[in-house]
Amino acid sequence: MKDGGATLLGTGLMGTAMAGRLLAEGWPLVVWNRHAERTLPLQEQGARFLPLAAAVAAAPVLLCTLSDAAALTACLDALPAGALQDKDLLQMSTIAPEQSRRLAQRVLAAGGRYLEAPVLGSTPEAGSGRLLILTAGPEALGERLLPLLSCLGQVRHIGAVGQAAALKLALNQLIAGLTASFSLSLGLVREQGIRVEDFMEILRASALYAPTFDKKLSRYLADDYAHPNFPERHLLKDMRLFAETIAGLPLDGRPSALWVTLLEELLAEAGDADYAVLYRALHRRPGGGGEEGVPPAP
Repeated sequence: MKDGGATLLGTGLMGTAMAGRLLAEGWPLVVWNRHAERTLPLQEQGARFLPLAAAVAAAPVLLCTLSDAAALTACLDALPAGALQDKDLLQMSTIAPEQSRRLAQRVLAAGGRYLEAPVLGSTPEAGSGRLLILTAGPEALGERLLPLLSCLGQVRHIGAVGQAAALKLALNQLIAGLTASFSLSLGLVREQGIRVEDFMEILRASALYAPTFDKKLSRYLADDYAHPNFPERHLLKDMRLFAETIAGLPLDGRPSALWVTLLEELLAEAGDADYAVLYRALHRRPGGGGEEGVPPAP
């Protein structure tokens, strides 16, 4: 498999980080992006850039890290007949379960094989091989592709196509939910003049703690959301998919609808910021907080 190499379609933040990891592990890699100049850093690391049809033809395994299902569908529409014959297509972006099932049917009808493989983690984990990769589809295909996927992180098979996509949306909904809940609590602490470290020490020692709280704390305190590993626009896309996926299910979608509304407002205000900017929507004091250690005026 390593001799045949792989083709990566899509070189955004995650795609670039994953490609860099595979190149460092000695995998021959062809890359494609509709903006060829965005592949230059990977070409400098040893990847080959080819036009879309040639890139698909160049390797037996296609890693798809495009922005959404529409982008992957557009790529498939642009391919000549027979381009997917005997190809293994790994769909690694966050998309809806039904979108993934439709893509699987299309790939199978074209003579290819389809494995759903969304990932949990961001660019640091991708670059260091510490992603959690959720696979769904034929177990035998997942096992055959394990030498490639294990370079990127830990692989866990979930079930049938659509189930890994649904699980990824469930996990990403927690990103919004945990960020929003922590933001409100931290906002109250700061508005009441309580020392943030007192709050954090108590929280860390409790069953309520999640590591993401410390991971993003410095951003909240500095009101700085630049240079994102996971941009807010990506979380907004995922939350829209979550809301669409649970529509018609016996689940109350009002919390997720609120996160969508707030993220939409923030995208208009803040541009392409880290998703932790959700704090700014929930704690509206300029600069992000009250004066630490100073109780509020009576």
